[in-house]
Amino acid sequence: MTPRNALLAIHLGALMFGLSGVLGKLAESSPLTITFGRALFAVLALLIVALLLPSSGARPDWRRRCGLMVGGMLLGAHWLTFFIAVKVAGVGIATLGFASFPAFTLLLEGLLFRERTRLIEYTMVGLVCLGLLLVTPSFDAASAPTTGLLYGILSGLLFALLSLLNRAVTRGIDAVQAALWQNLAILVGLLPFAWSSIPAIPAQDWLWLALLGVLCTGLAHSLFVASLRVLKARTTSVIFALEPVYGIAIAWWLFSEQPTLRMLAGGVLIILASIIASRLKSEAVAATTPSARPR
Repeated sequence: MTPRNALLAIHLGALMFGLSGVLGKLAESSPLTITFGRALFAVLALLIVALLLPSSGARPDWRRRCGLMVGGMLLGAHWLTFFIAVKVAGVGIATLGFASFPAFTLLLEGLLFRERTRLIEYTMVGLVCLGLLLVTPSFDAASAPTTGLLYGILSGLLFALLSLLNRAVTRGIDAVQAALWQNLAILVGLLPFAWSSIPAIPAQDWLWLALLGVLCTGLAHSLFVASLRVLKARTTSVIFALEPVYGIAIAWWLFSEQPTLRMLAGGVLIILASIIASRLKSEAVAATTPSARPR
């Protein structure tokens, strides 16, 4: 894959991830059923990818698989809370609430890994908090926008926890295999709760669920992994920070979810903080690798 094709692939992957909220809103099923259906089609897609693409790492042993299953529970909870936010408050607010996850990652890394948090990183957390205050139309906890934003923020927290767990569990493991085991954990864990609702899934919802699992999970993840082999981590992190932009723009076009100026200002702060935080993180990772150290 050439650098130009890798850039195209990473933008396409970010667009597909951004479509998750849009497809979740299009589906009439409950958030739990949507999460189950997404995992079902993701497992099928990832199985095909694992058979077709060469492995990029080792197969997980049983100890690692247990860790991946725990990660799957966090991923499933992240999807569930995100789709609840979409149903309650719309794609824009849900997506911006989720976009707060880099702030949680910075704080949790300092707490769990005892890593020193720099002043600029606290500044990024402050920017995210200010952005979330601007995104909130009102501070009435009973209102749909506030409830949806809170679910979106919870979704971001769960994703941050998943990212930190993956940092400890997935090192050296083939990325597709890791995603496959995590989605399999969601599928098995939700099967007892979603089984009775499967016959009632509207016919059109199967299309949205298939797109969620195949495009927004299996293909998007594969594009991300493939592009990382060519592009620097800091480049991919900046592009993936545009995911909320894609999601909000498509929701604006499809559902007439026109954001207010205040919401746009908050979104700019959150996305800016996400880009800076991601770049800081990728630079820190690069500095600790042998190839990046001074000779």
